[in-house]
Amino acid sequence: MKIAVIGAGSWGTALAWLLSHNKHEISLWAYEDAVTETIKKTRENTSYLPGIKLNQSIAPTSNIEQALYEATWVLFVVPSHVSRNVLTTMRPYLSATTPIVSATKGIERKTLMLVSEVICEVLERKNSQQVAVLSGPSFAKELVQSNPTAVSLATKNTRLARRIENAFSTPFFRMFLSSDLVGVQLGGALKNVIALAAGGADGLGFGYNTKAILLTRGLSEMARLGIAMGADINTFYGQSGMGDLFLTCGGSLSRNRAVGEKIGTGESLESIQKSMNMVAEGVYTTQSALALSQKYQVDMPIVHEIHRVLFEGKAPRQAVMDLMALARGEEIPLEVKRVSVRT
Repeated sequence: MKIAVIGAGSWGTALAWLLSHNKHEISLWAYEDAVTETIKKTRENTSYLPGIKLNQSIAPTSNIEQALYEATWVLFVVPSHVSRNVLTTMRPYLSATTPIVSATKGIERKTLMLVSEVICEVLERKNSQQVAVLSGPSFAKELVQSNPTAVSLATKNTRLARRIENAFSTPFFRMFLSSDLVGVQLGGALKNVIALAAGGADGLGFGYNTKAILLTRGLSEMARLGIAMGADINTFYGQSGMGDLFLTCGGSLSRNRAVGEKIGTGESLESIQKSMNMVAEGVYTTQSALALSQKYQVDMPIVHEIHRVLFEGKAPRQAVMDLMALARGEEIPLEVKRVSVRT
């Protein structure tokens, strides 16, 4: 089958590489013409995934109409803050029945919509039956080294889930299926915020004790918001919740953890962002997560403190001390009251 991969960053390129191993025809859309031309000439994405040769079955293009032409389904892998614009560009060239699989992790800042919701709104789809989301603990560099990797795939369409699972299946890559679109997407987005905090603790010179607090209480915050938004709490103890949280907070390849570490050492967010050629989604997601915690009346102190450090000039060390002062009370409650929110 032909699969259109929209987004040629490290993760989009790695997933295109994976799909090509199952003999699929891949069109890989890159926003930058330079990325397209480099892949054509060298069969390598030197900007985002250097050192990995790409099969001839991967056709790079910067023409989105060409990328989508006769695609059986679409793998959507662009930064969350440009998702709406890219989807709007895609809309004229897509059939209403073409499945969309989102591997984008984030929450739209202005609307607080999950990426699956943005897809349905922009593409004018009345339900999410032709939408799936892929998320979980997976560094692009390790995937293309054929390291055993497992992620979550969420969709309400069982036939679509099996179809996607078969397309991706290799001896070293597996998917756990779920119907919890909300939980899988929230886990993939919110863990980036907690990773900023974990990196900050590393930058400040704190040890494993401190990181353990951030991971366990961060998971609690993720689960509380998820329950309030209608997610299944069990999702947060799977690949797209706990699994991705542990990887992103502890892995040396994590961009979000690296950004947090630099902030912990005193470097400014502006300086850090200027030095990066890839997006650390947690910076954008922090603003959305704070807004969601207020909208759903869910206590998320780590998210609040990260927001104060990133956008309000608070000292990272003081933020950690203030979090410790708040670290009292019960563990994760079994149930969280869902609030009614007008949208």
